[in-house]
Amino acid sequence: MRNAIIGLALAALATPALASGNHAGGHGEPMAVGEPGEKSKVTQTIRISMKETPDGRMIFTPSSFKVRKGQTIRFTVKNDGELDHEFVLDREDKVMEHKAVMEKFPEMEHDDPNAIRLAPGKSGEIVWKFTNDGVFKVACLIPGHYDAGMHGDVTVANK
Repeated sequence: MRNAIIGLALAALATPALASGNHAGGHGEPMAVGEPGEKSKVTQTIRISMKETPDGRMIFTPSSFKVRKGQTIRFTVKNDGELDHEFVLDREDKVMEHKAVMEKFPEMEHDDPNAIRLAPGKSGEIVWKFTNDGVFKVACLIPGHYDAGMHGDVTVANK
């Protein structure tokens, strides 16, 4: 009986949660970049295009944004490219951590309120309330896309 319990415990520890292919939105701690916003409180809409360029770069247009602390923004995101792309909003260190995990598990799917993955020609939106000031990142974390230029900054200021 004891060996069976030890075996089950070792099997559970040997199976990383992220290897299952789903990265659900329970980060367990408040996000420094803010929190999901309420659609009824949106004060600004920012339209974003994601695509590849003929020279091999991958870009967001626009790639940098300025918003006010406390503001609720609707990001309408359209994939105008020929490949899947994603829009992830977070602190730079969290983006880089997530990028490393995506390189190990490229088929990982997201269910996070601060991220959206879109197939070519598809559109979606993220409604986000910026609760802290600072500079945060937007990025596509599909392997190779960040390195091809698909990232930018969100500057959140008190005024």
